[in-house]
Amino acid sequence: MGLIDHPDLLRRHRLTVAQYHRMGEVGVLAPGARVELVEGEVVEMAPIGSRHAAAVNKLNRMLSAAVGEAALVAVQNPLRLDDHSEPQPDLMLLAPREDFYAAAHPRPADVLLLVEVADTTSRYDREVKLPLYARHGVAEVWLVDLDEGLVHLLREPRDGRYTQIQVSATPGVVAPQALPAAAVDLSLLLAR
Repeated sequence: MGLIDHPDLLRRHRLTVAQYHRMGEVGVLAPGARVELVEGEVVEMAPIGSRHAAAVNKLNRMLSAAVGEAALVAVQNPLRLDDHSEPQPDLMLLAPREDFYAAAHPRPADVLLLVEVADTTSRYDREVKLPLYARHGVAEVWLVDLDEGLVHLLREPRDGRYTQIQVSATPGVVAPQALPAAAVDLSLLLAR
């Protein structure tokens, strides 16, 4: 019996965001690798299926048209949560900045809305990503569950969880609290 049989005895090295970026620079991570840093661990992201891609494209189009210059729409770009976590949400509405975040990736305070689209990743998103976002104070998260045909709106993070949760389905319209004019028609978003 070895240490692998007793994972509770293993001490893991948590990577920092700087180490993670360095791994990409020197080729440890393949160019274009679909990975993200979550609590110091490099996590392989699921392949993007056509339904998932279509939902992100629909959200991008609807929200870009609705927010205009009031926000920057970021699709599958990094969000720096702390020194050990830099996930890549499917979509974010960010507070506008003149440099378009060239100097540094956005932080939780910059996020007006964060969206995760789930077709095969719903459990991971619920159990890992949503608590991570809540712990870091991301004000509003939508989980678009394509299999269930529902959008979970999570708001008001407190003590590592969201205290206000609303579930919406078609027909219906949802909008981020920070930008109420940016309404999303769920019939269009969730249509197959």
